[in-house]
Amino acid sequence: MAGRSPVLRIITSAARESLTPLGMARRGRSRLWIDDHGWWLGVVEFTPPRTAGSGLYVGAMWLWHDVDHLAFHVDAVRVSPEPFRTEDQFTPLALELSRQAAANVTALRERFPALPDVARYLTSRPVRRGFLWDCFDAGIAAALVEDPDTARDHFERVLREDPLAPWMVEAQEKARELHAIAPDRDAVTAWVARAVDSCRSKLGLAPVPLAIS
Repeated sequence: MAGRSPVLRIITSAARESLTPLGMARRGRSRLWIDDHGWWLGVVEFTPPRTAGSGLYVGAMWLWHDVDHLAFHVDAVRVSPEPFRTEDQFTPLALELSRQAAANVTALRERFPALPDVARYLTSRPVRRGFLWDCFDAGIAAALVEDPDTARDHFERVLREDPLAPWMVEAQEKARELHAIAPDRDAVTAWVARAVDSCRSKLGLAPVPLAIS
């Protein structure tokens, strides 16, 4: 423990009290904790402010994005940073943040118990021009629940965006591929399975059978 930040020590202790009973795992020695559902994650970050202390960010990540870092594709809560002044002052604040994290992870589990619930949520969100990933995610979820018309509509919205950056070009290439196979649920499932397996590998997560239901 020598030389360890008192802020990190207090946050870790509080998180273990509230998040470990939920079956969540800490990412190494970081401020990140994950709730692993195979093809999606609940993500908790005790966000570091510019000065000592911590805030909180909880959300969901869809692993079909196939990236090498944790991301927040659906926000559950953001809490402004609480400053650290003394251990006695900060400890109850960290405990409260950890309890809020646990409550919001539980809320995400209740919101997304199965794929149809995810699809309903993603396809019912208002379309926001410039938020390319919203439509990309909605298209994948719709295709997976065998709604190809809705899926193609969302993929077409992705394709209508101006590709102003390389990542947008790549996203549109994926959307074009998915648009073509949208009516074939098995083909979409295979595409998603490859992306999820790759993403889990990049994140250092153990491989799991893809059970999208």
